[in-house]
Amino acid sequence: MKQSIYFLSSATVALATLLTGCSDDATGIQTNEMPEANYIGETTGNFSAEEWYPGGKLGTTENIGSSAYSDQTPVVDENPSLFNAFFAGEQMFERNYTENKAPFKGLGPASVRSSCFDCHPQYGHGKWQAQYRTEYANGNGYLLVIYHPNHEGSNDGPYVSEVTAMPQTQASAPFLPPVNENGINIKWEHVTKMESGLPMHFPDGESFDLIYPEVTIAQSAFNTKPQPTNYDVRLESTIGVIGTGLLDAIPNDSIRAQYAKTAGYFKRAGMNVAEYVNSSFWDASANDFTANAWYKAGDRKFVKRFTYALTRGTLQDGPGANAIWNITNVSRPDRPYLYTTSAWAQAMSENPDVITQIKANPSSPYYADGTDAGIADAVRNLLDPKTNQFDNKWHNFTPDQTTEQFYNFMVWHRGLAIPRARNLNDKEVQRGKKLFMEIGCASCHRPSWKTGNDDYWEPEICAGKPLPRYPHQTIYPYSDMMQHKLYMKNDIHGSWCRTTPLWGRGLSLINTGAEDRLHDCRARNEIEAIMWHAYSKNSHAYSSALKFYNLPKSDRDAIVKFLRSI
Repeated sequence: MKQSIYFLSSATVALATLLTGCSDDATGIQTNEMPEANYIGETTGNFSAEEWYPGGKLGTTENIGSSAYSDQTPVVDENPSLFNAFFAGEQMFERNYTENKAPFKGLGPASVRSSCFDCHPQYGHGKWQAQYRTEYANGNGYLLVIYHPNHEGSNDGPYVSEVTAMPQTQASAPFLPPVNENGINIKWEHVTKMESGLPMHFPDGESFDLIYPEVTIAQSAFNTKPQPTNYDVRLESTIGVIGTGLLDAIPNDSIRAQYAKTAGYFKRAGMNVAEYVNSSFWDASANDFTANAWYKAGDRKFVKRFTYALTRGTLQDGPGANAIWNITNVSRPDRPYLYTTSAWAQAMSENPDVITQIKANPSSPYYADGTDAGIADAVRNLLDPKTNQFDNKWHNFTPDQTTEQFYNFMVWHRGLAIPRARNLNDKEVQRGKKLFMEIGCASCHRPSWKTGNDDYWEPEICAGKPLPRYPHQTIYPYSDMMQHKLYMKNDIHGSWCRTTPLWGRGLSLINTGAEDRLHDCRARNEIEAIMWHAYSKNSHAYSSALKFYNLPKSDRDAIVKFLRSI
């Protein structure tokens, strides 16, 4: 069990800093005339005292090592009941789920992964992969996005209905996975020419390399009836889960003000607001949110703020609360049903090998009366969400995860800290921050927010039990909590993508073993990520990326060092 780094004495921290102070490694730590410990928590250069603590005093861990991403916040440390629940919840995230062994049971009959940890290496961003293989456990954070293009070459359109929105490529015997991974192919291509016309090297001659995935799935790979037609595929990688409780604490009105400010800028400039502020979330004529911008949880509403596509508005019913159910298909009291599709259920009920294997196992829940017809009927109805969720005749699943386990998971999810900033006393890091602001990166990667009262919503399954709270903290996620378009080659589904928070990403290499960035890990470092922003002149960030492109190498390096320090 981890112990809070806050219990270390100041003398220990100072000694550790002195011992590592002369290095310039993946952590970005480097000393000047005095060790970093002399500056922590103090104003230095163009950094305020608060910026040492990106999650505020309530949400930041002093740990900046290889276990920083899994640390609990000081709020958790200070409350024994939260502390115990946090580490119990951590097990729900890290352990592999099985079909029938408690307490981590209930996997399948179809699933995306057998563990949350498989998608989030050390709680961080997923890693670049050459192929879609879920047996490559820790680090393969890729999810498939299979959709119908609205027209040839478009990257939008609805998800195919034959498989789940989180397409499943694993299945428990005797079933076949909805999508056979052997039929999924990822081919990584190199950009040879930027649409914007920029060469693949900086003016000083230093080159850069941009890669992107071409993903295809053979129709024969779909074990569904019918099989989908006219579909396209994109990859999305998981993002880091650190600090998400702090983002949940940002007030709705603060995010509304950010939308209004951004929309107002483009309106005053005489530009098409809908091109720069997603009109499905913001009504420029009314200068307010659309109905789609709100996420309803119980009797309350929250501005959508989680996932690339901004589909969730509160952490307690957000991507983690959803994923602990639909990634593993482990049911719980408020979701005592399966995450499947009718097309998969139909295909499995007609598969003779499936019927034969069940027939040889009278203890199978799908055995029914033991006849081929009876087994097929049980398979079709037990796997079909239309019947296993709503038809009492077939709704006979008992929850796999207990109320207490889910509560512990929510304490863990809301209790994850953000690592302390590093090296803010370094003159080069200070220059990097100055340049970052000057070239306009902060227009989208907004540095700071203020949390509100943090009157969080609690689902009924957690009713009456406290969760970590972060009221009135100044936090530094470096995101405007909005979506923008970069117009990249083989772009993200729907083009619009939330500005990913930058906080803590400088510790990715020592925590996860990789530095991959952007929605599909196409950027293997900060330079590639920035230059993807300049791939097209239509990119919302083209102007800033072009300014970065024209900087001398020393200035580019300073910006990178700044990014690795926050």
